[in-house]
Amino acid sequence: MISDDASDFWLALLHQLPAKPPYLRVKIWRRLQAIGAIPLKNAVHVLPRRTVTESAFRDLLGEIISSGGEATLIEARMIEGQSDADLRALFDAARDSDYDELAQAARALLDTGPPSGAEIAKLQRRLTEIVSLDFFDAHGRQNAEAALRELDEKRYAHPDVSRSSEPAPLSAGDLRKRTWVTRRGVHVDRIACAWLIRRFIDPDATFRFVDARSHEPQAGELRFDMADAEFTHEGDRCSFETLLVRAELTDDIGLVAIGEIIHDLDIGDGKYGRPETSGLGAMLSGVCASIDDDLQRIASAGDALNQFHAYFSARKAER
Repeated sequence: MISDDASDFWLALLHQLPAKPPYLRVKIWRRLQAIGAIPLKNAVHVLPRRTVTESAFRDLLGEIISSGGEATLIEARMIEGQSDADLRALFDAARDSDYDELAQAARALLDTGPPSGAEIAKLQRRLTEIVSLDFFDAHGRQNAEAALRELDEKRYAHPDVSRSSEPAPLSAGDLRKRTWVTRRGVHVDRIACAWLIRRFIDPDATFRFVDARSHEPQAGELRFDMADAEFTHEGDRCSFETLLVRAELTDDIGLVAIGEIIHDLDIGDGKYGRPETSGLGAMLSGVCASIDDDLQRIASAGDALNQFHAYFSARKAER
C-alpha cells in the first residue's frame, strides 16, 4: 500500500469498456465523478497518489473487469507536457465549480427563506462530499462555507426584525375567506400548512404560489412560510407549528402530533423523533416527485394527512 506523502506522483486508470450493456459507460463515468477523478484522455483518468485514492481506483478497476471491460492502474509522474501544477489546477477548477454551485444554492435559499433544517442539512452533506474530493484545498471552499454559515445563522431568525416578539393577534374572523400566499414549489412545511388552513382554519381559502424574490404583498392576503410572512418560522417552530399556536389549535392532539412530524422533517433537528416521521416524509417526497402543480400536490397529500390526523385522534380516544 502506498503512503500519503508522495504528492508529486499520480495514479492513472486506463480502461476500455464493452459496447454492451449501453448503460455501463454512463455508470462508470458517474463513478469516476464520484471519486473526484480528472480525465486526461477519454479512457485515462487520474487521481493524486494517496491511500484512499488507490483504494477507490482499485474498487472501480474491479467493477470494470467484472463487467467485461479491461482496466489497468499505474503510478505516474509528470515529465513533459502537463506539469504537476497543471494537474493540480485541473482538480482545483473542478472543486471550485462544485463549491460555487453549492454557494449559489445557499444564496437562493437566503433569497426565498426561511430555510428549513432539511434543506440546510442537504447542503451541508454536499459540502462534506466536495471537501472529501478537494485534494489541494481549492479557494472556493471558503466562499461555500461562508454561505452555509450565513444560511445556518438565519435558520431561526425572523426576517423582519422590526416586529415585536409577539405578533399582533388575529381573530378567527380575520383568518376566514382570505387569499393565502406562499412560495411556489410547495414541499413539506408548506404542503402541511395549506392542508391545515383549508381543513381547520379557513375552509374557503384560496391559494397563490409566488416567486418570493419578486412578490409584492397585496391587501387582504395572508402569507405563510416565506420572508416577512404573517405565519412563518418563529423561534424553533416551523410554520405549521406557528399556525397551530396562532390559530389556537394546540388542543387537537392529532394536529400536535402531525406538527411534531412536520417539525422534524422541516427543521431536521430530530427534536421529537416520532416513529411515523419517515413514513410521512417518504409519502410527501413521493407526491413532490410525481406532481408539479402546487394545488395538486396539496390535494394529493391532504388525503394522507387526513388519515394521519384520524389515526392520532383515534389513539387518544382509545386511552
